[in-house]
Amino acid sequence: MAHASPATTGHRAVSAHWAGPVLLGIVYGVWAAGIRRDAGPITTGNVLFGVVAGLVFAAAFFGLHRVAHTLPREVRALSWTAFAGIAFGFLYSLTDASVLRSVIMSLLVAGAVFVVTFYRYYTTE
Repeated sequence: MAHASPATTGHRAVSAHWAGPVLLGIVYGVWAAGIRRDAGPITTGNVLFGVVAGLVFAAAFFGLHRVAHTLPREVRALSWTAFAGIAFGFLYSLTDASVLRSVIMSLLVAGAVFVVTFYRYYTTE
């Protein structure tokens, strides 16, 4: 008697592919709305701001994740660096920090992300 493997429809792979960006987008949107709210009341504009910020973050993350594997390791590390620096810089700018401080902090985060991602891509290729 031959053993047959169960038929797979691919739904698990599709849902797992979307789960990461969606979860990170929700966290990012809630975080952005929480910073913008600044202990005030929750308003419709604040919720809409969080939803839009989360959607943009999730879409950018999903798009970068889809094309990053086709890029050379240096460009791939730089693309994740730019994504992380922009995402962090936007959140940091919501805290009413000066523009100079926001730029410096986002460059520090982006630099750390570049070192980590470049090392990972260089050692795994």
